[in-house]
Amino acid sequence: MASGGYPGKYETGKPIQGIETANQSEGVTVFHAGTKRTSQGQILTAGGRVLNVTGVAGDFREALQRAYAGIEQIQFEGAHYRTDIGAKAL
Repeated sequence: MASGGYPGKYETGKPIQGIETANQSEGVTVFHAGTKRTSQGQILTAGGRVLNVTGVAGDFREALQRAYAGIEQIQFEGAHYRTDIGAKAL
């Protein structure tokens, strides 16, 4: 998941919600890239490439579905992600 405007100019400091929910989904793991945690524990965007959401399953199609289901659980202003890369493997 990337910040709005990436790979060009993008803003940081956008609150992120739903990471914990996504991580609790079967076969989903969220890796942090461009994030930071405030002293109050809030996770914010801190870069262009913000999160990597992965899915693991018995076959590629199900793994891809799990990854995108995890993405749907996460929200931050301007968030976007690609859907073409995994689709090429199908």
